[in-house]
Amino acid sequence: MSVFQTVATLDEIPDGGMKQVVVAGSLVGLYRTGHDVYAIGDVCTHEEAYLTEGDFDPEDLEVECPLHGSRFNVESGAVRILPATKPVPSYEVKIEGDLVSVGPQRNASEE
Repeated sequence: MSVFQTVATLDEIPDGGMKQVVVAGSLVGLYRTGHDVYAIGDVCTHEEAYLTEGDFDPEDLEVECPLHGSRFNVESGAVRILPATKPVPSYEVKIEGDLVSVGPQRNASEE
């Protein structure tokens, strides 16, 4: 059985915004577009900057690293723009009422 951890309420993540949380000891970024919330590892695989300190584009579902401009898909964790070459982990998200819970890490996908 998969374990989900409640990490935030929808009110804590502005629509089109992001929030850093800790899930099972790992830093995870939450990204909200309307009623959908996506969760990916918050540390860039290139130079270890926090992705939630970068720019989130809700239309493209991409976040840009504040250091060197690598872009990651917030749904899958896949790299969209170099210099990063390794995807960040993505996590299952469950929304019940106003509570946002993050579950197990999905398999990394190279898109």
